[in-house]
Amino acid sequence: MNLTLEEMKKVPSTHRFQVAKVEFANENDEGEEENIQETAVGNGSVAGDAEDATSTTFSLPNDTYGHNQNSYTAYGTHLKTFGRNTTEAIPHVDHYRNLLSATSPLKSRPTLAELHEEKDDIDRQRHREPLLSETDTNPEEVKPKDNKSAVKFGWVKGVLIRCLLNIWGVMLFMRLSWVTGQAGTGLATLVILLSSVVTVITSLSMSAICTNGIVKGGGAYFMISRSLGPEYGGAIGMIFSVANAVAVSMYVVGFAETVRDLLLVNNALMVDEQNDIRIIGFITITLLLAIAIIGMEWEARAQVILLGVLLIAMLNFVIGTFLPPTEEKLSKGFTGYRADVFVDNFGPNFRDGEGFFSVFSIFFPAATGILAGANISGDLKNPQKDIPLGTFIAIGISSVSYIAVVWLLGSCIVRDATGPLVAMVIDTVNTTSTTEIPSLINSTMSTVIAKLPYTFHNIQNCSLAEAGECKYGLIHDYQVMEMMSGFGPLITAGIFSATLSSALASLVSAPKVFQAVCKDKIFPKVQFFAKGYGNGENPRRAYVLAYAIGLGFILIGDLNAIAPIISNFFLMAYMLINYSCFDNSLAKSPGWRPSFKYYNMWLSLIGALLCVTVMFIINWWTALITFGVIGAIFVYVHYRKPDVNWGSSTQAHVYRGALTATLKLAQTEDHIKNFRPQVLVLTGFPCNRPELVYFVNSLTKKISLMVCGHILQGSHSDALKEYRRFRRGYVNKWLTKRRIKAFYSVTIAPDFRQGARSLMQNVGIGKLKPNILMMGFKSTWKTESPEAMDAYFSVIHDAFDYEFGVGVLRTPERLYKEEEEPLDEDNLPPEDENNYDERYEIPVLKSHPKRKMAHFAMEEDSPLPSPSRRNSTPEVETPQQDLEAQTPDELNPSFSRSLSKIESSIHFAKKQKGTIDVWWLFDDGGLTLLLPYILQTKQQWKNCGLRVFTAGTKRGELVREQKQMAQLLSKFRIECQDMKIIADIGKLPTDKSKQEFNELLKGLVLDEDNGETVEQYPWKTTEDEMLLLKEKTNRQMRLRELLLQHSMDASLIVMTLPVPRKGTCSSSLYMAWLDTLTRDMPPILLLRGNQQSVLTFYS
Repeated sequence: MNLTLEEMKKVPSTHRFQVAKVEFANENDEGEEENIQETAVGNGSVAGDAEDATSTTFSLPNDTYGHNQNSYTAYGTHLKTFGRNTTEAIPHVDHYRNLLSATSPLKSRPTLAELHEEKDDIDRQRHREPLLSETDTNPEEVKPKDNKSAVKFGWVKGVLIRCLLNIWGVMLFMRLSWVTGQAGTGLATLVILLSSVVTVITSLSMSAICTNGIVKGGGAYFMISRSLGPEYGGAIGMIFSVANAVAVSMYVVGFAETVRDLLLVNNALMVDEQNDIRIIGFITITLLLAIAIIGMEWEARAQVILLGVLLIAMLNFVIGTFLPPTEEKLSKGFTGYRADVFVDNFGPNFRDGEGFFSVFSIFFPAATGILAGANISGDLKNPQKDIPLGTFIAIGISSVSYIAVVWLLGSCIVRDATGPLVAMVIDTVNTTSTTEIPSLINSTMSTVIAKLPYTFHNIQNCSLAEAGECKYGLIHDYQVMEMMSGFGPLITAGIFSATLSSALASLVSAPKVFQAVCKDKIFPKVQFFAKGYGNGENPRRAYVLAYAIGLGFILIGDLNAIAPIISNFFLMAYMLINYSCFDNSLAKSPGWRPSFKYYNMWLSLIGALLCVTVMFIINWWTALITFGVIGAIFVYVHYRKPDVNWGSSTQAHVYRGALTATLKLAQTEDHIKNFRPQVLVLTGFPCNRPELVYFVNSLTKKISLMVCGHILQGSHSDALKEYRRFRRGYVNKWLTKRRIKAFYSVTIAPDFRQGARSLMQNVGIGKLKPNILMMGFKSTWKTESPEAMDAYFSVIHDAFDYEFGVGVLRTPERLYKEEEEPLDEDNLPPEDENNYDERYEIPVLKSHPKRKMAHFAMEEDSPLPSPSRRNSTPEVETPQQDLEAQTPDELNPSFSRSLSKIESSIHFAKKQKGTIDVWWLFDDGGLTLLLPYILQTKQQWKNCGLRVFTAGTKRGELVREQKQMAQLLSKFRIECQDMKIIADIGKLPTDKSKQEFNELLKGLVLDEDNGETVEQYPWKTTEDEMLLLKEKTNRQMRLRELLLQHSMDASLIVMTLPVPRKGTCSSSLYMAWLDTLTRDMPPILLLRGNQQSVLTFYS
């Protein structure tokens, strides 16, 4: 079926991209067509034959149905897809919706598992991942639709009328004549055009942003926050809300002053001039609040009425210019259309210190109403279409009307007019000219009184005016439009309409924007104002707040001083809208695809710079105040780090910057001076081993790379579910909450060694790859299976093979040490990475008969106690809603308390005191010395001094060796608190030490007399091996004695890690060495570099 372009135009669409032509191609032959009883068509309906199909109007599908309803069989197949049984689904708008924004069941595309896995393994309970950030919608606010839908406005009533009423303000009737008189018709036109250029560029940028996705409530705040992030959005949202609330008071006071003047003329003041303004202002703003609270529909009706009054007033002015001037109007400067008046008024005539830019600064606020429609974006039928269309038409109409009024004024009225002529003279000489009248006025020879005629020349002679000063004309009289009009009271009605409409628009805009800010939870303790009432989510609480702010400024505020700040607040919003468009274009994110194509990134940048320039032109100190307020809120939001993710251009720039820097770094040759310890730390699930995580973080924070490696041991299919969950954002948020600067990498491997190999080979990119492997000491090496011990030992070999440095950390026993139990599947973190919650801070994995978690890379103590299994019922995934309904105590109160208590007692999370003892026994390239030095530079360790211990070679040369070591440390620029050469390091250990060591190896020595072989027990040591490595073994025992003698009071011990030679040292003997060195010691790190220099004394 082919649809013509005309047919397509009949189909309404609210989507960013319109389809011009749709073809339905049927490749089936006639025999196949007979077997198909139902054929899917574009709108989801079913047609039985070709005639029905061709007569069907094409539209985007809008039907909804839930899982296992209509479209799904027991195996989750889409019966409607091409009329066949298939799990696949055709593209549908529901597949891309935010799940929480729906009020009825949505269609859902099949998951990758449903398409890829075997059907027997597919979980019947399907969880649809949100493709849009769920922070955009508060689940508590999702309500079923009422029968009566919310009122939505089109581009005319929702955008055009509001923008026109805001742009056509009091400036049109009260100050435009002054602008014309000062700047002249020519420059006044230029002032209007320059203002229009700023607003047009801003509207182009705004159109690009609002057509790059669905625009919800919040207007400028929503667009800026989703484009630049919560920092900019939160700042502009707050000041924009406050600016609109204060603007209400400004407009209401303008209305009240006009009413007060009428009362004054008629001698009908209620109290006095100032208090009458307050009384009238209070009554007016209260009535406006009532209109706003009743609902947007009534507010829109009021705006239409006010626009009608405004248009009548403008028409009344135009008609008045064609009427012949009366003598009174002529005396006030209205001459009717005259060419000489137009020529005289065309050029500028700046007075009283005014200039082009000062006049521009006074006029420009009249053009700042272009966001009136965008501010109620949540109440528009189609914001993506309505906002650009209504705004551009409003700018065009208002600009043309402003220019027309300027030219009419410049053609009909002079700059200076006398008003009623009061000069009465004595006509003693018939030939006396009017130029001689001033000299005759004071003459004592006057005998005949004559009245001067109101001629074109006389009305411009200010010496003939009262007190010799002109008080009328373009420059002097703000009421010239009322004087020129056909019926003066209509202009007064127009002023009333302009002030009230602007006040009403601001009173609606401020709560709408503030409600959007509160819903996003960027600021604390403001969610109270996020609540909406009725189908239109009317923000009544925010209305009352805006009312209170406006009333307060009406009663006590100095509005003349505040007005420039309000204008600058609006200009800051314009600037950020322009910058948002530029920044998104510059980031080149694939998600930046606005359907509005008539924008240019450099034009948006120019628009942003123009806005900043205008801010300083209007008032430089208010511009500085505006930037200060924006900066303060930006810093606060940035520091607070609200948990939102809107895919802003800031994130795109971070990615581009990181990618560019990584590629540049990859092309740079390594140098010793630039060496940084980049650590791959085998933590497993990070919260299982907080000591290890905190220690490595204190070493690498802000200077180098840290990656937490997690190995899921087992078959690929068995571990896949846990892999998918752990690779989501939950772990990263756990690390971020504790300010741990680290990455997290999880891998599946058949055993621990293969997993460690995979991590060492594949973690990192370019120069950002780990060069040190850090593990916790395997304290259960004797009690766990020998294979586990052998795998742990083999990983050290593999690390040296890959030229990694190796570190083994052992910390004292914790107070809380429980036997690890199987972890409960029900407490797994939710699949959605955006739903991080403290109650899921529990490392949980399902126990499986074919697989177990790899707990090899652990510290001295076992992992944190795990929650016990609640029941043994068959595995059923708990829906996310059920988990969210439970409190942390309901999930596992005892574990929550234990976790909190244990984390509060983490040794390396506290500030350290004492010393860091460095036992630099063998030269490994300097890593054993460099890492303690780096630790000492950190705030947490800065109070710890370095003590360096090295081995002496000859007893008689201790002084010389000590001087040599001191000189070496000095060249390395490493200060140490103390340095000691150990001369008797080669002394034989005591019998007690030997006995303790032999006890460690009990049961781990190969019993060849009973037929045990190395092939059967590769982890066991042999008598020959122990004899061959006797000297090394004795050295470890001796080192333990020296550690007990010198370093038991140290905060941390860093000692050179012994290197096991391949094929010579067994895993049991090596683990006995490590156990001997670290048992019952203060926190100790056994460290070995890769024998390449990491220290240099060359510049």
